[in-house]
Amino acid sequence: MNATGEPATPAPTATGEPATSAPAATAGAVSGEEPGAAGALVLFGITGDLARKMLLPALYRLAADGRLDLPIIGVARTDLDLDGLREHAREACGGPRDAAFDRLAGNLRLVAGDYRDPGTFTRLADEVRGKGFLVHYLAVPPALFAPVAEGLAGAGLNHDARLVVEKPFGHDLGSARALNDQLLQHFDEDHLRRVDHFLGKEPVEDLLVFRFANMLLEPIWNRSYIRSIQITMAEDFDVRDRGAFYDANGTVRDVVQNHLLQLLALLAMDPPPSTDARATLDEKWRVLRAVQTIDPADVVRGQYTGYLGTDGVRPGSTTETYVALRAYIDNWRWAGVPWCIRSGKALPTTDLEVVAELRRPPVTMFSDAHAPGSPNLIRFRLQPDAGVTFDLLAKEPGKQHTRPVPVSVDFTKELGPMDAAYERILADAVSGDPRRFARFDLVEESWRIVQPLLDLPEPPLPYDPGTWGPAPAEDIAPGGWHKISTTFD
Repeated sequence: MNATGEPATPAPTATGEPATSAPAATAGAVSGEEPGAAGALVLFGITGDLARKMLLPALYRLAADGRLDLPIIGVARTDLDLDGLREHAREACGGPRDAAFDRLAGNLRLVAGDYRDPGTFTRLADEVRGKGFLVHYLAVPPALFAPVAEGLAGAGLNHDARLVVEKPFGHDLGSARALNDQLLQHFDEDHLRRVDHFLGKEPVEDLLVFRFANMLLEPIWNRSYIRSIQITMAEDFDVRDRGAFYDANGTVRDVVQNHLLQLLALLAMDPPPSTDARATLDEKWRVLRAVQTIDPADVVRGQYTGYLGTDGVRPGSTTETYVALRAYIDNWRWAGVPWCIRSGKALPTTDLEVVAELRRPPVTMFSDAHAPGSPNLIRFRLQPDAGVTFDLLAKEPGKQHTRPVPVSVDFTKELGPMDAAYERILADAVSGDPRRFARFDLVEESWRIVQPLLDLPEPPLPYDPGTWGPAPAEDIAPGGWHKISTTFD
């Protein structure tokens, strides 16, 4: 049985052949039969930056909604005692003094120690004894993933347990495979969860609902009707105080390999044959497997002026802070359709939007005064607010030509506020639902797709902060990039 209680179906392998059995764990990888939900959450790095900014506030909101009430054992290298940890958590959550925070604080425990010290895991074993199935959440640097997994196994804490690791998962294809091999020595694939918090965003998941719950869109969602798809993830701020981290990664590693290729998979996949989580993951794998490895000739890399003066950035660094690329999917649904992706720092706005440009009618019967031959557009706006807009053509009153008319729905206004990503990620980590996590064969294909773009020696093209990147990037999208919508009004 898998984590959701469904019979385990073999997943396809990264070589393109169907697997004949579930992924085998290396000797020592033990977990046992997985229940529907965990008895305790072990949070490594509970005093760290990610926990302070994201995880502790999400845990508080889950507690306030009555969706989480279980022991939370924090593990960290810290001088705090338990009272100090509770006060730290209160500050991270904005200083609440209510029953919800009291419940969260009452569930907190602390094991202080070094992640490479076996004694830390011995003390952890004492703390979790009798608490049932465990979820180990690693909000620690990737270099510690394997040592923590080994420490857990050394204390027998990989039995009846699930391991959840944050991104990045590897630095390239080879390192991702090596890390996976290390973790599989102690936890089998069914008990590993690789976080991509992007998949926890409600508007991202709404894409599947919009595609597969409405007959309006799916019949035209293919190469016969779609000319191109544009995905833009823009940030109006620079790398700020994260110079050393960003310089070691760049835009391709930071958001394209994970977030944006996962988004492409959701947009391009075929309908799953069932509601089983494994069926959704299999369809995502199939479409990523069909994506061509990206040709550097279809890529424009940029670096904003002033980046080299940022603390932590290497002199003469060739790390990109902007990328625009074309990807192609070799399957019957999408053959020949360019998938255009751009992302960067210090751009004019902070937005995430998908624009599907439809093909023009074969015969033009009406003129368009504003933009002759304007195509229909379908816009999925994912952040900062969520919704969908259809750019249609309508006759301008009293005249003999048309003009584009947006028809929009603001999801937040119509449906109410949405959960933050980490609320959904943590809830799924505890329940065991794998659909919002990245299975390794998906991670592997994503690295394969971008591998030729990593660590290119050529310097990126300069661009001024507040612009849309280097000028040649405009040519990546056929006919140029469509203007980002900024409002539903």
